[in-house]
Amino acid sequence: KSGPESAATMAKKKGSKKQAKGDSKTSMDHLFEKKPRDFRIGRDILPKTNLSRFVKWPKYVRIQRQKAVLKKRLKVPPAINQFTVTIDKNQAVTLFKLMSKYRPETAAEKKERLVKIAEAKAENKEVDTSVKPKIVKYGLNHVTSLIESRKARLVVIAHDVDPIELVLWLPTLCRKMKVPFCIVKGKARLGALVHQKTATAVALTSVDKSDERVLQQFIASVEPMYEEAPRAWGAPSFGIKASHKIRARERELEKERAKRM
Repeated sequence: KSGPESAATMAKKKGSKKQAKGDSKTSMDHLFEKKPRDFRIGRDILPKTNLSRFVKWPKYVRIQRQKAVLKKRLKVPPAINQFTVTIDKNQAVTLFKLMSKYRPETAAEKKERLVKIAEAKAENKEVDTSVKPKIVKYGLNHVTSLIESRKARLVVIAHDVDPIELVLWLPTLCRKMKVPFCIVKGKARLGALVHQKTATAVALTSVDKSDERVLQQFIASVEPMYEEAPRAWGAPSFGIKASHKIRARERELEKERAKRM
C-alpha cells in the first residue's frame, strides 16, 4: 500500500481505540468519580493537623514540663526518693474503702448539728457532747501533734506534695514514734476524702470494732515497705539523644577492650 493510504488507516484505528476507551470511562463514571481537592488560596479547606509543636505554651505550662524533665534527669537523694515507693492499687482500694467510712462532716452537716444542739439547749434539754466522733484527722500540724502524742493509729502521706519539704521529715518522725504510715499517690485523693482540694497527710486515730481487723491487716501488709530508713538513690533517666550517645560510647569502649584482649 501507498504511504497516504496506510497513514489514513492507522489514524482510523487509533480513533476507534480512543472511542472504545471513552465509552468504557463514561459507563463507570457515575460509580467512581474523581474529585481531587485543591488547597490553593481561596479553594478547599486544609485538613486539621496537630499543631502542638508550634504552639507557644503559657509560661507556667513550660515551667511544669521543664521541671518534670529536670526531675527525671537528676540523681534523687534517698530522703526524697522514698516518696516514689507507694502502696499498690489493691492496697489503696482497701485503704480508701476503710477511710471513706470515717469522713469528716461537711460544712452543711456541721451547721445542722449545731442548730440541733442550740434548739435542745433552748428547750432546756441535756445534750451529750462527751462522745467524740471517729473521723479522719487532717491538717499537717494536727497530724504532727497526733504522731508526737502517739494517738495516730495510721498516717497516710501524699507522694506529690509541692514543695516536698513540707512532708520530708514526716516518715522519719513516724519511724521514731513507731507509728505505722504509708505513702499514697495523689494529694487530691486525700483532699477529696476530707472535703478539701488537696491534703498533704491524714491520720486515723480510732475505728469501730467491725473495722479493727481490716485496719490491723492493712498495717501488717504496709509496715514491711517502710520499716527501714531509705538508702537507695533515685537513678536518673536520660532522654533519647543522651541514651543513644551513651550506648555508642559503650560500644566503642567494648571494641577497644576486645582489641586489647
